[in-house]
Amino acid sequence: MNKFVVLYFAAQSAQEQMAESSPEAAQEGMKAWMEWAGRVGDAMVDMGTPLGAGKEITATGTAETSTGVAGYSIIQADDLAGAQALLDGHPHLMMPGASIQVYESLDLPGM
Repeated sequence: MNKFVVLYFAAQSAQEQMAESSPEAAQEGMKAWMEWAGRVGDAMVDMGTPLGAGKEITATGTAETSTGVAGYSIIQADDLAGAQALLDGHPHLMMPGASIQVYESLDLPGM
């Protein structure tokens, strides 16, 4: 099994989404996420969390981030197609403008 990092992108930050969500809507959202996690089952390595504000750090300084990364998860699958299949019907995609990117975690040579 290989590990895959799942990045959740949204037009609105996770902090803004949570601030604008009613307790009932938040509960429904968590229910959908838990149902997805249940379908993923043992392939779930780390459910992850929503991400707050961040900084981009370069050799010349820092700046506000602009990527729209709203959160992450780590899953495992035999290959990228298998990881993609685990993301079918993901509740994050119900949000307008939302997308998901998935990347295989590569082993470091010699480690």
